[in-house]
Amino acid sequence: MSTQNFNLPDVGEGLTEAEIVTWKVAPGDTVAINDVICEIETAKSLVELPSPHAGIVGELLVGEGTTVEVGSPIITFVTDAVDVAPAAPAPAAEEAGGSVLVGYGTGGGATSRRRKPPERPVLSSVGVIAKPPIRKLARDLGVDLTAVTATGGDGEVTRDDVMNHASQASVFRNIQTPEWGDVREETVPAPHAAAAGIARGVAPSTASEDRTESIPVKGVRKATSSAMVQSAYSAPHVTVWKEIDASRTMELVKRLKASPDYAEIRVSPLLIMARAVIWAARRTPMVNAAWVDKDGGAEIAVRHYVNLGIAAATPRGLLVPNIKDAQDLGMKDLARALNRLTLTAREGKTTPADQQGGTITITNIGVFGMDAGTPIINPGEAGIVALGTISQKPWVVDGEVRPRWVTTVAGSFDHRVVDGDGMSRFIADVASILEEPALLVD
Repeated sequence: MSTQNFNLPDVGEGLTEAEIVTWKVAPGDTVAINDVICEIETAKSLVELPSPHAGIVGELLVGEGTTVEVGSPIITFVTDAVDVAPAAPAPAAEEAGGSVLVGYGTGGGATSRRRKPPERPVLSSVGVIAKPPIRKLARDLGVDLTAVTATGGDGEVTRDDVMNHASQASVFRNIQTPEWGDVREETVPAPHAAAAGIARGVAPSTASEDRTESIPVKGVRKATSSAMVQSAYSAPHVTVWKEIDASRTMELVKRLKASPDYAEIRVSPLLIMARAVIWAARRTPMVNAAWVDKDGGAEIAVRHYVNLGIAAATPRGLLVPNIKDAQDLGMKDLARALNRLTLTAREGKTTPADQQGGTITITNIGVFGMDAGTPIINPGEAGIVALGTISQKPWVVDGEVRPRWVTTVAGSFDHRVVDGDGMSRFIADVASILEEPALLVD
């Protein structure tokens, strides 16, 4: 009998630690190679760890909620006690006559003693051609595969098909706003706290203790705080903004939503904003550059590509995934990329690679009802643009006051890289596109 330790691996570049969120196995369970054994949360993403061994789970060396360093043992396996083949999904129950859908194996294989996963709603998928990962994605998102329009070869449902379908059921914002409880916390003024506690039949010491909650700083929050402090105290921030009439942007969004070409794609003003930032960055390349410290000096790295970051307020905290080579995408492909980014972040599946290499960022504070702000630059970049809420306000048009859709675009920049004229020209260009999206046709 041989016992093998499995050490926490580095699942991303430079990872030093991670938190064990959920164990998917228990001592005595039989696992196959690549079976998921646990979920871990790094500073940037939630990751499923596959088993490197086939055998029986011996001991869980780390409890859920514990943060451990890379290289530390987290689980043991008894590897020669049982012969376990790599896991293969069983045929779907609805497949009559012994037929097997694409990506599924036959009914043979070892029996697993893993814990039964939590039950999910049963979704119909009779006669649907979809591979196992796509079926799992549909289950996770609550998507009925029979309602999805398939675009793959031979009528196969693809990942994009499922994600685009799921996006139609949600309000598109830069990322879903974390939910607040129906009842806000009730705070008792400090001088009256003890009296209030006694009135409720609670000892004074208990009333005092209930007023403060301690939240450990780890994971995404720890990484965010470190990055924001580094940026705020290393890059000299300057913020400029402009109020604009975005009525024609709203008209374009309305037309795109009604277009059959965008029937399966979620469209919002953020799409036009993204196109505007990409267009304006090409005209003022320094906003897409970065200050790089070198031994004995420094240099400015000017990128001739745009990895467009979208600041995402997720239930796990602030993430900034980016769309690689966004300058090469047309309107429809960019809309699809924004849809994928949104759903992936909402499900906590954003990978470290998706958050690395950004060149300029958009933060959509308008979804929170904010008019404007002074955002902090993402480390490694020279600019970040904030889109405020778009609402109807009185606006002077041809000497007459009319109701128009008005918003504010603000931008913070690293003044070591971008001068005042460059900042102003860039924000003016972004504003001009939101005022007249037809300028993108050139």
